[in-house]
Amino acid sequence: MTASSRVSNAFQTFLTDAPDHQKAWLEAVEKLGTASALDAKTEALVYIGILAATRLDSGLPFHVAQAKGHGASRNEIVSAVLAGLPAAGNVVIQSLPVALAEYDR
Repeated sequence: MTASSRVSNAFQTFLTDAPDHQKAWLEAVEKLGTASALDAKTEALVYIGILAATRLDSGLPFHVAQAKGHGASRNEIVSAVLAGLPAAGNVVIQSLPVALAEYDR
């Protein structure tokens, strides 16, 4: 399975139909990644937690695969999804099936 097949339809449309915006977005993402003091696995796990807390489950397959590629364990994925429980509440639980389905793929 390719990385692009893990990207949501909405993001794929953004990549295809808004090339100038896509280029600007990816440049910003790259610069933010360079500025981060976190290692790649930790950065990916934090992002998974943010996606779960903000209910952006469509981004989980791509980012879970990325975290797994950086060596994240299944338990680390679960912990990342549930890290937002105190602040965001049990809405993060909705993200568990999506995240774990990708991890187990």
